Amino acid sequence: MALSTAFAASEVCDRFATAGFGANLITYLTQQLHLPLVEASNTLTNFSGTSSLTPILGAFAADAFAGRFWTIIAGSVVYQLGMVGVVVSAVLPSLRPPPCDDPPAATPCQRASGWQLALLYLSLLLTSLGSGGIRPCVVAFGADQFERLDSAEEEEKAKAKAEAERKRRYFNLYFFTMGLAALLALTVVVYIQENVGWGWGFGIPAVGMFMSIVVFLVGYPLYVLVKPGGSPFTRLAQVVAAAFKKRNAAVPEDPRMLYQDKELDALISTNGRLLHTNQLTFFDRAAIVTAGDISPSGQPDPWRLSTVHRVEELKSIVRMLPIWSAGIMLATASSHNYTFTIMQARTMDRHMGPHFQLPPATLSIFSNAAMLVTLALYDRVFVPLARRVTGLPSGITYFQRMGIGLAISVLSVATAALVETKRRDAAARHGLLDSPAAVVPLSVFWLVPQFAVHGVGDAFSSVGHMEFLYDQAPESMRSSAAALFWLAASIGNYMGTVLVTAVQRATRGRGEWLQDNINRGRIDNYYWLVTCITLLNLGYYLVCFYFYTMKPLEVADDCDKDCELSSLQKNGSGAALV
Repeated sequence: MALSTAFAASEVCDRFATAGFGANLITYLTQQLHLPLVEASNTLTNFSGTSSLTPILGAFAADAFAGRFWTIIAGSVVYQLGMVGVVVSAVLPSLRPPPCDDPPAATPCQRASGWQLALLYLSLLLTSLGSGGIRPCVVAFGADQFERLDSAEEEEKAKAKAEAERKRRYFNLYFFTMGLAALLALTVVVYIQENVGWGWGFGIPAVGMFMSIVVFLVGYPLYVLVKPGGSPFTRLAQVVAAAFKKRNAAVPEDPRMLYQDKELDALISTNGRLLHTNQLTFFDRAAIVTAGDISPSGQPDPWRLSTVHRVEELKSIVRMLPIWSAGIMLATASSHNYTFTIMQARTMDRHMGPHFQLPPATLSIFSNAAMLVTLALYDRVFVPLARRVTGLPSGITYFQRMGIGLAISVLSVATAALVETKRRDAAARHGLLDSPAAVVPLSVFWLVPQFAVHGVGDAFSSVGHMEFLYDQAPESMRSSAAALFWLAASIGNYMGTVLVTAVQRATRGRGEWLQDNINRGRIDNYYWLVTCITLLNLGYYLVCFYFYTMKPLEVADDCDKDCELSSLQKNGSGAALV
């Protein structure tokens, strides 16, 4: 209990800090640094993309030599330095351009200078690098604690179904806790940023990050620390190199002729070795023993010879990639939630009573709240009902959960397009097309449905995506599997930048869709374009799901000798294994 409390307290502080820091950056860039809307939007999507790309480096360090605990610590410290830089930028007037005249003068607002932006971008880069140490390790580190504790408590009778249930509940609990912390940040921190000051608004998340580091360090004696098993990327490269060197060798019909070494694989297969599969047989050549592969001392040259388990590690990763890639477009579709949608909200009636206005960035709380409610009802209501239909302990598989989430995401973007059409029509009816700073007489709460639908979809897709990657990845590559989750988000954010830039160039001079005056722009057309893309992405996922093959795993207690699957299970009939 003490271990779980220390870890959870650390992660709540960390999520509070990161959510409060990033939720309202679009407003800071456009209102305080006076950047154009498209430039500010692309800056944030690039920043988000980099933050989701660096976890590959963090996963490599954690799995290869540093371990998850110290990788999280290093990443948190670097992230803290970046947050301090942003706080300094927000506090010192010399690091920001002068404020615009109110009401605006004929001359445009002075945008931030090159060196002012350089300091901000350097600070954002540090936060991106810090994210690389935190994101790929947190989920896997938490699962390490639960798995080890459960195996000690149920040492005499471990049950596969019970283990799968615990994992599913853990992933739900993880995302629920993180969503709750983000909800707190989006209400309290964003209000402070809008109404008290940006120094306080960025300073409070920085304090939250510092507290998360302290609490996480305090729990050090309680944690179960899993030793790194060596670089998984090196092992994958060794398999590719060995297979290429033997590309002309004939693969034996009997897979038992391929090289096996339980002792060599012991550290990376504590839950059982991966079994041979008849897919991607080119890589089987890496496990063919030829002259010179094994030294006189009996040790194999890893760049010439790999075990079946290591070959199957590579195959598992390759098989995961098509389904993993479906999450890329999901990130692209949701990238506008913290850019264009906030700018739309700024033009709408945000009053809640005579004296209070809802900060635009606070609208994200409806997405978080919908996700939290969905996660709470998922275990209590949805799973028991689904269990009666499917007979599965988990109700539905994580493949089905991802598919439902992707379908809901299509509805989310379509809803956004319909609401923007209504907002723009209201601006036109009241003669406000050329008054971008005017308030359109339309309640900001018209934006709530798209946020709520997005939150429901996120509760299905994100949890299912992470659970899929964690379960289907080789056990020695679980930090790397979590990094793949963030890599999909990274590529998705970069694709969001590319899409915005392409749309802006394609529509320039012909009714530009994306412009600073969003009343004259056609953001609704952009949303319809994204809706079509996400619909195609859903079809792509369904095809990948149909052809996916689950990883086959040897059960160590039941296999005194090598085990071989008689037939591979595909998701058309085998998804119930999850």
